[in-house]
Amino acid sequence: MNNLVNNLMKLAKEEGYNNTYLPGVGIYKASSSTARVPLCYSQGIIIIIQGQKRIHFNQHSYDYNPENYLTLTLPLPAECETIVQDGKPLLALAIDLNLTILSELVRVLDEHGKGRHIDNIAESKGLFVSQCTEAFSCVVSRLADCLTSKLQCDIIGQGLLREIFFHVLSGPQASPLFALVSHNTHLSRMERVLKHLHNNFTGHLDVDQLAAMANMSSSSFHRNFKQITASSPIQYVKKIRLSRARELLQDHGLKVKQAAAQVGYESPTQFSREFSRYFGLSPSDCAKA
Repeated sequence: MNNLVNNLMKLAKEEGYNNTYLPGVGIYKASSSTARVPLCYSQGIIIIIQGQKRIHFNQHSYDYNPENYLTLTLPLPAECETIVQDGKPLLALAIDLNLTILSELVRVLDEHGKGRHIDNIAESKGLFVSQCTEAFSCVVSRLADCLTSKLQCDIIGQGLLREIFFHVLSGPQASPLFALVSHNTHLSRMERVLKHLHNNFTGHLDVDQLAAMANMSSSSFHRNFKQITASSPIQYVKKIRLSRARELLQDHGLKVKQAAAQVGYESPTQFSREFSRYFGLSPSDCAKA
């Protein structure tokens, strides 16, 4: 474990997200604890190496730490807090879901009679926490070693990711991942809609068009959308816009009016009001933070 932490500390030069030589894999570092704050998560796997995080979603709280890991089957707005212990920075591996690799693995698992398919909206989870097995932790350690060398990343990186995804798919809670890459399940149809929203969040929201995209009636679409994301379509898009605006204010130095316009708000006053309600501070104070 000490060698694993040391490798990630060397690679994580900056606070927050750090890119690595391996596309789709990053290292997140936080030197101090943070209180509960809204955040838009991407699809992926978050593996805590040191420290602890807590995600609050749909009136439930999920802790993940070196003993377990978080899988997000869909991009989801949630609330997160970071817990740094004994002055040791939080370190985490963030791995994007690779649907091509997942689809190939599911096909092979199906051939071996190990597939699991659901199309029950109540079981179509947007996220789940799984225990780290010894085999899973071993692959994570080898991945961390690999990340220190561009040569190793180019030669064996994809193989290690494939192995990690295999262990995730083998876990007892992995059914949503099977549904995600299967044709025409509730989760796979909703994933297409959410990707569309993330790519077009500044435009006009046409819920009927989204329902048609998901091949659902308007009433069924609303019900399924709320079940999976814990938000209505309007609330979901608003959270995407506000989260993107915070990035523009903090990381890109945009003025409040510029950020508001860029994420699709016509009224800066409405933007400031909704931003303050969502984050608990004004856009101008956020820009100074």
